[in-house]
Amino acid sequence: MKEGSIRTVVVVGAGIMGRGIALASARAGFKTSVIEPNSAVIESARGEIDKILDRAREKNEIDEAGARAARYNLTWSGSYDAATGADLAIEAVPESVAIKSEVYQNLAPRLTREGVIATNTSSLSITELAATSDRPARFLGMHFFNPVHRMRLVELVRGLETGDPALGIGEEAAKAMGKETVVVKESPGFVTSRINVLIGNEAFTMLEAGVASARDIDKALKLGLNHPMGPFELVDLVGLDTRLSILEYLHRTLGDKYRPSPLLIQYVNAGRLGRKVGRGVYEYPS
Repeated sequence: MKEGSIRTVVVVGAGIMGRGIALASARAGFKTSVIEPNSAVIESARGEIDKILDRAREKNEIDEAGARAARYNLTWSGSYDAATGADLAIEAVPESVAIKSEVYQNLAPRLTREGVIATNTSSLSITELAATSDRPARFLGMHFFNPVHRMRLVELVRGLETGDPALGIGEEAAKAMGKETVVVKESPGFVTSRINVLIGNEAFTMLEAGVASARDIDKALKLGLNHPMGPFELVDLVGLDTRLSILEYLHRTLGDKYRPSPLLIQYVNAGRLGRKVGRGVYEYPS
């Protein structure tokens, strides 16, 4: 596949990240199919995308023709047949090697041999995931950030067998979506996740010790360190269960400094998973 040849993209998973990636892909002009078996999740994703496009239209960030084109470029399906012949498949399903491997096995008979698979994992081994696919040389990490329509960075992660052509396709797609990229050699947590989870975990440790309130910790990092969001605002957006899963993986692979805060574990056990359920560190009235 030569540069400039991406025409069709398939996104597997219509959760928080998948729907954002799908919108970025559609706005870039790619014919984009979203595979999601849960019809309720599809309806939620479509509704959120409509709201994002409407807000962008109101702010003159996109014109009516651009919004209409983005919607036209998006199709939704519960079947992997939607991946047939796609140039690039971006997987955005939960952080589980078993779940992701099942996705790749379903993609294998449908993608062309030249098709590239990218995973949006924020911490798992690209080499390990690639080994469960049928194309480790055409497999890479494309780590997007939430909210995708606002965050400019994509980490391109090279596994042991990732080839230059696959990395080139990832770069091409990200640039078309209006993103900046950094290339990262595979390492647990890559660059951003390793640093970010340490900050967030320390924030929970301070909250548990009564050093300051959650709102004051958030305010201190925003005003004192110029962070756009406080650590608790961010974890509520990302999902406390997602953050805990990343910490557990980094704790296993990188050692004790990534041991999850007991308070974070308590919150997850209590079902306080963040904005997606209406309560995390903060409450979010419906």
